[in-house]
Amino acid sequence: MGLTGRLIPMKRLLRSSTVNYTRLELVRGFAKGPLIEGVKDIIAVASGKGGVGKSTTAVNLAVALAKTCQLKVGLLDADVYGPSIPTMMKVHGKPELTKDSKMIPPENYGVQCMSIGFLVEKDAPIVWRGPMVMSALEKLMRGVAWGKLDVLVVDMPPGTGDAQLSISQRLQLSGAVIVSTPQDIALIDARRGANMFRKVEVPILGVIENMSCFKCPHCGEQSYIFGRGGARRTADEMDMEFLGEIPLEMDVRTSSDEGCPVVISSPDSAVSEAYNNVARKVVNRLEELAKGRQDHPEIVL
Repeated sequence: MGLTGRLIPMKRLLRSSTVNYTRLELVRGFAKGPLIEGVKDIIAVASGKGGVGKSTTAVNLAVALAKTCQLKVGLLDADVYGPSIPTMMKVHGKPELTKDSKMIPPENYGVQCMSIGFLVEKDAPIVWRGPMVMSALEKLMRGVAWGKLDVLVVDMPPGTGDAQLSISQRLQLSGAVIVSTPQDIALIDARRGANMFRKVEVPILGVIENMSCFKCPHCGEQSYIFGRGGARRTADEMDMEFLGEIPLEMDVRTSSDEGCPVVISSPDSAVSEAYNNVARKVVNRLEELAKGRQDHPEIVL
């Protein structure tokens, strides 16, 4: 079968609500989307389910990459139904447009940001079907004047459905970071998320354990509210790198609500140190993967 004959089933696959992963993997080599112009690496911050602190992790990772690692960083809020980046990054209002009608991403804390939250009313429910969501994501991905970036961090929507697959394919991700709490029920979904990225040949940069423990501000005793060491064990079992533990601290919640990421509001805290260490490990993993691509160039027939 010729090239055209293999691309047609790919289009049908992406429109389908139920995707045959095996078939998708076979045709992926003919359907890789181009990288966003000017962006060196694109990484997804993902989780198999909501409520594990994925967006908080994405925000603080992006700011740590900009401030600690001195990189040019963008942050794309791909969670169309629950955009939280405008609040967490304290950026509001509709973005300005370039002469060719591309949106100019507003910037704060050294990070350029883009979110559907900039384009709709703050409390307006986003009651959209799949095609409208895909159209909005395409606009957020391609209709933005990002300029030159070292890293674009994508705050992925939770789950492993059409939106996640489309983003993974269209952006040709450099890698994915999996966020989970230590509890078993969250780790089950984190495994599903990691396996989805593997099916579409996106490298896993590593696993972050969020809300790893709570340290009492009065007596200093550590309480492992959601269990202990679950994400590290999962990383070992699935042959993934463990990027670090993020403790559960009140400053993380208050700083997120106030629109000032904890790596900015409390730069000397234990949680900020943890985020900075994760950022350094992510940079190292990206460098390792880039070197691997140079040593083993892809052969396209």
